[in-house]
Amino acid sequence: MWIVRLALRRPYTFIVMALLIAIGGVLTIARTPVDIFPEINIPVISIIWQFSGLSPNEVEGRMVTISERAMTTTVNSIEHIESQSLAGVGLIRVFFQPDANIGSADAEVTAINQTLLRTMPPGTTPPLIIRYSASNVPILQLGLQSPTLSEQQLYDYGLNFIRTQLATVQGAQVPLPWGGKARSVMVDLDQDALYAKGLSTSPRPSGPRTSSFRPAPRRSDPSSTTSAPIPRPTSSRR
Repeated sequence: MWIVRLALRRPYTFIVMALLIAIGGVLTIARTPVDIFPEINIPVISIIWQFSGLSPNEVEGRMVTISERAMTTTVNSIEHIESQSLAGVGLIRVFFQPDANIGSADAEVTAINQTLLRTMPPGTTPPLIIRYSASNVPILQLGLQSPTLSEQQLYDYGLNFIRTQLATVQGAQVPLPWGGKARSVMVDLDQDALYAKGLSTSPRPSGPRTSSFRPAPRRSDPSSTTSAPIPRPTSSRR
């Protein structure tokens, strides 16, 4: 009751306080940023390794285990690590302490996994590294099915047509299609025929090569080697 008596004795003071509270509330609402998915610090980073043709056991032994061991010795503030190995895909989730600097952790995870590319199977591409946030939570899943189209055709439609149309929606994040079968081409090579023509299946550098050395022509008379031309370095003056 003392508040009521104070308000009756000093009405102007309470009127001014009420006006200040109302003005402050309006200004706060106008200046507060609004986002459907606010930025929430979730200390989790995912590393996705991909290599088509490897079985889950090979993905675990040749990619996932190597990456996990390297991160435990080079990345700070790790709480625990979870991993899942699928056919051709290895998913690693690194959970950090609540007070960890997720920006520094992301840089350390990226650096060590880029270094591990030399120890991975030949042809391995750099891993996909994703920081978890509220915007990464899926809110809609779209499934494709058809009684007449094959899995390869459904995958192509989802990747090349449906995904590109959904990507134009403001604020939408559309990942790659999951499942189905991607189109692939298998080529059988005759190794003996390749070797007979001086070819190999190993990759070769295709860029142009330049060299400033020119070998001297062969001469049948050894005494005539004194007259062989010797290239001289040229110097330019500016």
